[in-house]
Amino acid sequence: MKRYSILSLLLCITTTIYAQPNTDVFLFDLDQSSGKLELSNIQNISNKEGYDNQPSFLDNYTLVFSSTRNGQTDIAQYNLKTGETTWLCNTEGSKYSPIKIPGQKAVSAINLGLDNSQKLYSYNLNDDSSEVLIDNLLIGYHVWKDKNTLVLAVLEPDMLSLVEYNLKHHKADTIQRNIGRSLLNIPNSNLISYISKETPQWEIRSFNPKTNKSSLIVQTLPESEDLVWLEDGSILMAKNEDIYLLNPKQGKEWVQIASLKELNLHNITRMAVSPDGTKLAVVAENAATLLEPKLDNIAWISGNWKGEALGGQTEENWSEPSGGSMMATFKLINEGKVSFYEIEIIREVNNTLILQLKHFKNDLTGWEEKDETVDFSLKEITPTKVVFEGMTFEKISDTEMNVYVDIHNKSGEVETVKFNYKKSN
Repeated sequence: MKRYSILSLLLCITTTIYAQPNTDVFLFDLDQSSGKLELSNIQNISNKEGYDNQPSFLDNYTLVFSSTRNGQTDIAQYNLKTGETTWLCNTEGSKYSPIKIPGQKAVSAINLGLDNSQKLYSYNLNDDSSEVLIDNLLIGYHVWKDKNTLVLAVLEPDMLSLVEYNLKHHKADTIQRNIGRSLLNIPNSNLISYISKETPQWEIRSFNPKTNKSSLIVQTLPESEDLVWLEDGSILMAKNEDIYLLNPKQGKEWVQIASLKELNLHNITRMAVSPDGTKLAVVAENAATLLEPKLDNIAWISGNWKGEALGGQTEENWSEPSGGSMMATFKLINEGKVSFYEIEIIREVNNTLILQLKHFKNDLTGWEEKDETVDFSLKEITPTKVVFEGMTFEKISDTEMNVYVDIHNKSGEVETVKFNYKKSN
């Protein structure tokens, strides 16, 4: 019997998590002159280990995106003319989903503070100043309707809800529950598109802020929720390594127009189109960097690791691979006393790896039932990272690593807790 929560009896954490796979932002030339969409001249404009995501064009020559540096996620600004990347601000807290604010030389972004606060900020493009726009909602994603009106994807237990927010009156109206993360202005209209997940087959729907009415546009590609609108009213969506096109005015069938498989790119998510329609930004993972799911490829985890987390001192001891597995013991010490222990194993099973663990109180009384384990399935391995569902090991150097663990509270909300470890001799 398996159980998929971890430390829920220990912590109650109210903020949400932005999962951070190893992604890059790729830029293509987009040519529609022949009546067909053609992609060419690919550039990796982030080109580094870590999280690079959520691209948005400020104009035809400037792209912003969220990018990890110095242990937090900040706003990177890429100049298409010069190829130069700069940083918009140097304030504390990670920043996500940067987009231009209408009529201002500023961008808005969600700031995940060091105190676990989650607020919508504006960041001035001319200097390092910033201010809070909304601090009373847990906003996951947002789009501007006009300078006073936003449409938000607000985080609630187990789902996102569509909310219209008036900045002048600080008024929030919930429109629909159980939506996706994609919120976009529909070209040549006053409508906002969003993804409804209320039915088994997800739907792209439009929302009219003036009438508060929602209308079906078309069904999504199965299990896909990232899209971008072209000026003629066509929609681009991606699934795995393929990009599809559909014009709702002409039909309901998605047509594959490009595959990035030969470029070793997969798991395409976010996309953005420049205002003039000549550039397409795509977020994807580079399959060329992925390693086979073998214990030998993660042997760098082995060793005695010590650090601080969860308000105390932590220690993990990982064995070298042998007998088709690696084994570890973990303990947390608070105020000079052991709070709990863990036994962990990583096994080779059916051409993949699985991480399993059991918790014990300080007297070795088990948290889980006799046959229960907490299981984490493997997502991917790179030369410096092992990503399981809910736990990630990141190699910083031969003597330092970070472990990121998803922690759930009783309400189903999740945060990633970072364990920074140094290897002992």
